[in-house]
Amino acid sequence: MTALNIFAKSSPARPTVVYDTYWRFAAERQEIFFRRQANGSPPWTNDPILVKHKFTNAYRASDRVSQFLIRNVIYRGDQSPQEVFFRCILFKIFNRESTWRRLETELGEIRYATYSFKHYDEVFESARRRKERIFSAAYIMPTHAKDFTDSAKHRNYLALLERMMADGLPSRLLDAKSMEGAFKLVRAYPLIGDFLAYQFVTDLNYSNMLNFSEMDFVVAGPGAKDGISKCFAATSDHTEADLIRLVADRQDEEFARLGLHFRSLWGRPLQLIDSQNLFCEVSKYARLAHPEIPGISGRTRIKQRFTANPQVIQYWFPPKWGLNDLISAGTEHPSWKMVANATTPHTAGFFDRRT
Repeated sequence: MTALNIFAKSSPARPTVVYDTYWRFAAERQEIFFRRQANGSPPWTNDPILVKHKFTNAYRASDRVSQFLIRNVIYRGDQSPQEVFFRCILFKIFNRESTWRRLETELGEIRYATYSFKHYDEVFESARRRKERIFSAAYIMPTHAKDFTDSAKHRNYLALLERMMADGLPSRLLDAKSMEGAFKLVRAYPLIGDFLAYQFVTDLNYSNMLNFSEMDFVVAGPGAKDGISKCFAATSDHTEADLIRLVADRQDEEFARLGLHFRSLWGRPLQLIDSQNLFCEVSKYARLAHPEIPGISGRTRIKQRFTANPQVIQYWFPPKWGLNDLISAGTEHPSWKMVANATTPHTAGFFDRRT
């Protein structure tokens, strides 16, 4: 039965059945991650929703786009803060591997030192004429803002990046005392909302330019807010950020309470950004698993179908996390050992529809 008063007794949040599904989803999605590495042929789960529909990994940094960013954008090339910032934000504006590859093919090494608005614009205009998508649909990004009124979205964002560089934003970020402070510096720019600023700072924090703990600060995106509204029938005086932090802090207790075996990322627990993402993903999952709990978005279908990408990812994380040697050596972390009598979510209890 779902635990009721899991937080401070003076001001409890009241979970729904989706709260338990949150943890079962997290454990099973991470199992899929490891099963896929061990066996390249799908399916990697017996869960009919996860088999048919696309969901991100339990850990944000494990997703294909994040892996490309870390290995091929952030840590490839000049490691000066100015160049790392330029590459990272340029990539994240479009957030598509194919767009980055197109720029490299047409322009060679991507460097701020050789940047030309005219040349970049020509690459993007050529792609648009061929009806090729250059922006990802992962984030809601406005096309226009004050002082950024070009009819072409890509030109407004190139102009924005130019303004950031001219303002010395990379150097100002180096002086930020906290992740929230860095967030506020990025958030101050037009075209950048709360959630996008948080995502940008998280990506910059993968580099050696910033070194904040991912447990320092979190911003809930629209999907996470919907997931939180499904996981909790009442939140009392807790903000979305409070609940994300409380969930991240309680992960060991909640997996144990449900008898779930959660294989962490080579010993790295779920961070605030991961817990935030999981709320977004369980929001989608619950549309089919718990249709009786509508949330705040009112959405009832999952649009994206899962299609296995045959391209194998050689996982590589920010070196400062200390995971890459463990991965290359095939080292198992103690947290990988099965808990006695634990059940894995794809074989027992994953579709509990109790209210």
